Amino acid sequence: MRSARKHADGKMRCPWPAEDPLYMAYHDTEWGVPEYDDRALFEKLILDGFQAGLSWITILRKRDNFRKAFDNFEPEKIAKYNTKKVAALMNDAGIVRNRAKIEGAVKSAKAYLEIMDEAKKAGEKNGFSKFLWDFVGGRPKVNGFKTTASVPAATPISIAMSKALVERGFKFVGPTIVYAFMQATGMVNDHLVTCHCHGTCGKMKKPKRR
Repeated sequence: MRSARKHADGKMRCPWPAEDPLYMAYHDTEWGVPEYDDRALFEKLILDGFQAGLSWITILRKRDNFRKAFDNFEPEKIAKYNTKKVAALMNDAGIVRNRAKIEGAVKSAKAYLEIMDEAKKAGEKNGFSKFLWDFVGGRPKVNGFKTTASVPAATPISIAMSKALVERGFKFVGPTIVYAFMQATGMVNDHLVTCHCHGTCGKMKKPKRR
C-alpha cells in the first residue's frame, strides 16, 4: 500500500514516477489528462498493448522510436503493413520486438479505420473517440483513491470496453490493458487525492507532440 509522496521538487505526486524526470513529466502533463483526439487515442491504445508484460517506463523511453518506426501511428499507413514491413520492425532494436504485438497493431489499425468509416458515413466526427468515451458518458470519472492499493486493475467499464474492442477486431486489449489506457487518457482520474494533479488534470491540455 503506497500513498502520494513528496518528491525532491517539493510536489506531492502519486508514488509510481519515483524521481525519474521523464516519468515525472509524463505523470504531471499527460497521465490522466483527457484525450479526445482519434489518432492520439489509437497510438496510446497500441502502446499500452506493447506494454503488456513490461513496465510503462520501458515503453515511454522507446516512445519516440515507436513513433518513427510506426509512421507516427497513422492508422491508414499501419493498416497497409505487409510481411516485409513486419520483418523490418522485428529487426528494429528501438522498439519492443514482438511479432504478435506488431501484427496485432496492424489488425487494430484496420479495426480503427472501420469505426472511423462508419462514423463518417453517419455524419459523425471523432468516431473512435466517441466510440471509447461513450463508455464513460463522455466525461472523465473522477475517483478518490488515497493509496495505490485501492486502485483497481480492471473495472466493469474496462471489461465492457475490452469486449467491444475485441469484437471490432482490436488485439491486445484485455480489461487490464484497457483500464490502464483509460487512466492514461483521462477517462478515469486515478491520481491519488493527495497528488497535486488530482484536482487539475481534468482541466489540462496534453502537451503538443515534439
